Amino acid sequence: MAPQSRPAKPRVIVTRRLPPNVEARMAQLFDASFNVGDAPMSRAELARAMSRCDVLVPTITDQIDAALIDGASDRLQLIASFGSGVDHVDLAAARRKGIIVTNTPGVLTEDTADMTMALILSVPRRLAEGEKLVRAGEWRGWSPSVMLGHRIGGKRLGIIGMGRIGRAVARRARAFGLSIAYHNRNRLPFEVEQELEAQWHGDVDGLLGESDILSIHCPLNADSRALIDERRIGLMRPDAYLINTSRAEITDERALVAALEEGRLAGAGLDVYTHEPAVDPRLLALPNVVLLPHMGSATFEGRDATGARVIANIRTWVDGHRPPNQVLEGWV
Repeated sequence: MAPQSRPAKPRVIVTRRLPPNVEARMAQLFDASFNVGDAPMSRAELARAMSRCDVLVPTITDQIDAALIDGASDRLQLIASFGSGVDHVDLAAARRKGIIVTNTPGVLTEDTADMTMALILSVPRRLAEGEKLVRAGEWRGWSPSVMLGHRIGGKRLGIIGMGRIGRAVARRARAFGLSIAYHNRNRLPFEVEQELEAQWHGDVDGLLGESDILSIHCPLNADSRALIDERRIGLMRPDAYLINTSRAEITDERALVAALEEGRLAGAGLDVYTHEPAVDPRLLALPNVVLLPHMGSATFEGRDATGARVIANIRTWVDGHRPPNQVLEGWV
């Protein structure tokens, strides 16, 4: 497809409510339309938006598949996603259509790592269980045999995916006395391994068997979907914990629930779910699971920084340059 001219003030449609200052800045710079009600757009609403804008600003709740992209107006030239993940956009279809896709990498690294570390602390020490006990009025006072959990100092943290977030988690974990092992598609440079005191495992299976706590930080793609399946969950020790603040589809949720129910895993900390916002009722019933509402990146600072990155991508595109965060089809 031949390149089109880029309007000086493009028509921008934003699919979800963004921070007020981000929306105000967009309204100044672009011919912007916002989702005031903040309800996720239906497929028909997405199709309509993609038929009448130059730039679409979706989030991870919007599944921009090949059919939607193929049916989009030729006017649509940029999908400037609000967030670092792009598994919700069919990159191959966008490329065929000549639509540029951008994301916002790096701005949520520290926030997500903080939340991951909070889960790493919360699950073995049973913090959520303890909080519920107090709120329910069922606490009967201190006892040497009540609410016992496991210390994390001296334990081994296995990290799957040693990108920005994985490395940020490793730095935090070292401060709490955890040893670090990891699996990554490519081994980290020697200097980085030395800094993090991290041991590389070329084989996922070996990492699972040696980890007291497993934390998932790889992107969702064809290789990582259902990476932690029933067989691999079976390789984990019964006293191990699983933490997932990445994408739910990287684990087999049914197999995970079964292992937790049957005592083949000690517990889990989850911020993502296969059928969000629905959560498997069996997970809700398990006392040894900490459940969060996909809030790993939910900070005022992080949302503002994400919005600023989206605006920078759009402005750079308007100026006729390649956006700084353009995503290529082989990104993941």
